[in-house]
Amino acid sequence: GHVNELKRQRDQLEPVAKQVMAERHMQIDYKFGTMIEVPRAALTADEIAEYAQFFSFGTNDLTQMTFGISRDDAEGKFLLKYVEQKLLPDNPFQVLDRGGVGKLMKMAVESGRNKRPELEIGICGEHGGEPSSIQFCHQIGLKYVSASPYRVPVARLAAAQAALGEATRDR
Repeated sequence: GHVNELKRQRDQLEPVAKQVMAERHMQIDYKFGTMIEVPRAALTADEIAEYAQFFSFGTNDLTQMTFGISRDDAEGKFLLKYVEQKLLPDNPFQVLDRGGVGKLMKMAVESGRNKRPELEIGICGEHGGEPSSIQFCHQIGLKYVSASPYRVPVARLAAAQAALGEATRDR
């Protein structure tokens, strides 16, 4: 959640990577990045972008921390009742919560790219295989999804539909 954690990791990793490549007489291009899984990281994405070439939103953890609930505890106890009683429109662990988690993500994308315009940003987790969540991620500028193998076909179709929808609107 704090930029200094990432900075320390990068400061420790880069000399070792250079040393190993020199010893092996090889050059490997790699990118250094981080997961954005806690609200503080999303809120300070501009600072983090100074040291990261990519972000990957871990939306399962980000959802838990934004709502302040454990997925395992909530789904087994009260969350389904909240959805049934319309206290929540959807299970936020299945469909991305645009009003809270999505707002944090959008802020992080904007501030991260203001600091580093070429910043690569994507999503991983269950939301990466849910069509309406993928549509939202496309709208805020995410470029890739990582999902469980069984969700990949749905994710690919949803990403294609989001891109085609944008192309159709732009005409």
